[in-house]
Formats: sequence, C-alpha cells, structure tokens
Amino acid sequence: MKERSFKSVAKDAKRRLKSGFWEECEDELSRELARAREAGVSESRAAHYFTGKIALKLAGGDDEAFYARVRAMLLAEGEVSDAIGRLIDRPYYETLSYEEKQRYTLNLSERYLRALERFRRECEFESL
Repeated sequence: MKERSFKSVAKDAKRRLKSGFWEECEDELSRELARAREAGVSESRAAHYFTGKIALKLAGGDDEAFYARVRAMLLAEGEVSDAIGRLIDRPYYETLSYEEKQRYTLNLSERYLRALERFRRECEFESL
C-alpha cells in the first residue's frame, strides 16, 4: 500500500467537501435507515453497516479491486473450495521464494476472508 502525505489526504478531504460527498452520504444513510426500519432490521446495526460502507469508499484502492474480483467469483460460482488458488496472481507468484509464497498465500487468505465477510454483510443488507 502506498504511503500518502498529509497534504494529499487534506486535498482529498477538501475535494470531498466541495463536491458534496458528505451530504450525499448523509442522504444515502437516511434512505437506507428508513429501508431497514421498514424491513424490521435494527437501525443501529444498519447504521454500523452503512457507515462502514462509506469508510470503504474512502479507503478505495487495491482492496476495492480485489473485493470486486472476489464478489464476481462469489456471484458467479458461490463459495468454492479453491478460492485462494483462483485469486493468486500466477505470474507474480512464480517469482517468489518458498517463504515469500507462504506469506503471499497467508496474506491472500486473510484478504479473501475479509472480502467474504463483507460480501455476506452486503448480501444481508442489500436484500432488504
């Protein structure tokens, strides 16, 4: 993950303020809480989920691209036993030493589990 300077973080925050990002988030949160209330889902649980979703929008980057791959795989084929094998970047993986391959696989597995949990939460709330 690349390091960002304080200045670039501040510029991004200013851009979000000027573009009305936070107002849109507040409106979306209000709509989603109303939907959750109508569906009988706990408002605090729904609020926690949707504020987390906004935080993910802010983080963006490589994890979003990885999540998109995982999500597409889960939607197409469901949970499969060889998910990690399907997600490995083969050309990169082949350049690694044995120890590096172990670390890469462990890291990929952790990222997959986080993406799977996110997918399950999204499915739970998106189906309201």
